[in-house]
Amino acid sequence: MHLISTHSVFLLLEPASLRGASLSGSDIGLSLVAEGPALYRPRHPEHSAFYRILDQHFDSYVSVHEERFEPRSGPLRSVVRPVVEAFLDCGRLKNGFARLRCGACKAEHLVAFSCQKRGLCPSCIAKRSALFAEQLREKILAPVGHRHVVFTIPKALRGLFERERRLLGLLVRSAYDAVKTCFQEILGRRDALPGFVAAIQTFGSFAANFHPHLHVLVTDGLLAEGGDFVALPSLDTGVLTEVFRRLVLDRLLEAERLSERFHDTLLGWTHSGFHAYAGPPVSPSDPDRLERLARYLTRPPLAMGSVSLTPEGQVLVTTPPDPRTGSDVRILDPLEFVHALTNQIPDAGSHTIRYLGAYATRIRKTHVIRKADPTRPAPEGATAAPDEDDAFTKSRRSSWARILRKVLEVDPKICSRRGSDLKIVAVITDPRTVDRILRHVESGRGHDPFEPRAPQAVSAG
Repeated sequence: MHLISTHSVFLLLEPASLRGASLSGSDIGLSLVAEGPALYRPRHPEHSAFYRILDQHFDSYVSVHEERFEPRSGPLRSVVRPVVEAFLDCGRLKNGFARLRCGACKAEHLVAFSCQKRGLCPSCIAKRSALFAEQLREKILAPVGHRHVVFTIPKALRGLFERERRLLGLLVRSAYDAVKTCFQEILGRRDALPGFVAAIQTFGSFAANFHPHLHVLVTDGLLAEGGDFVALPSLDTGVLTEVFRRLVLDRLLEAERLSERFHDTLLGWTHSGFHAYAGPPVSPSDPDRLERLARYLTRPPLAMGSVSLTPEGQVLVTTPPDPRTGSDVRILDPLEFVHALTNQIPDAGSHTIRYLGAYATRIRKTHVIRKADPTRPAPEGATAAPDEDDAFTKSRRSSWARILRKVLEVDPKICSRRGSDLKIVAVITDPRTVDRILRHVESGRGHDPFEPRAPQAVSAG
């Protein structure tokens, strides 16, 4: 038993009143809608179909991968097994926990650790997404208008990017160069750059197919040194699409990933399959909308609540309505589901968020001049340091309760009975100690601190 900081304990809680609540589409799938007061309970991922499918079928998936999935998707990547195993341990008290104590009533809460892995765990990804959105809003984005731009590629190229994921970087560079070229041509300013934040996504609307595309938050104009901003009068997405298409195909040809014949064939297609969608400008006076948009850029591939099992043991995934058929469900074989899900895990060490142009780390300070808002309080836990991004990330992660409050709309470090602060007093990782405490709690001799108690009687004195 030992004391550690909250930075090392990214904990998981789920308010009972939110369990089974529907996702709010207006908040782009990350906020939950609930009624009544929130009551904290430990998260039990093992009760979900999402968890049980991976727990029961992952070993079978590994054993058949070479024969069944390798021909179309390539060898099983080394990153997959450790991420899945970490997810299966995520939120489980049997793997260790932190002890939280209420200073008023002295009740103790046991809270499980999280896996903090990328690309699979919806809970951990949601917290990462909230952290990323705050970093963008408070440390990266200039106080100017921005647009949400989505870049997609044809199905004929998806298999290439699935087997060679390093090419996803080529996709990002091509999208940025297309934006920079179009913006500079429109505005006639070669000395200024767009601010460009790209999120690489490899899943479609229901994570059942490999669909590499980019979600980009880009300034609605160009930033010059000193912070001068030149707004874009309009944007022709047809021209942007064509520039993007030619850059991608030419660079794939240059990298010898396309034959010259196939390159020319794709250039000759009337309906190329490439597309650049640009949303309406978002005003800097609406920072909450920018933050919600940033969370959408880094959302989980699939929500746990969207997965269930049919009586026949098939996997039923609830999806957005198909624009062609209107169907809002997809039925998959369990092994196909495991493959589709694990296929979204990014390679170890790969960057799924890229900052380019005026938002690139090397030149950000010379192009992004932020105007201080005296009415806005300083960010909680933020500290000044030479490396602002590193300091921001460390300070934000140290306040995990605030991140969960943003995601779940409740505060997990407040006692549900007294309303007082909960303090982490120790972290239990020794298996024998963990087992002894859990046996004590399960025996009924120990009170479940998450169950409400009647208020203590007050003597008449």
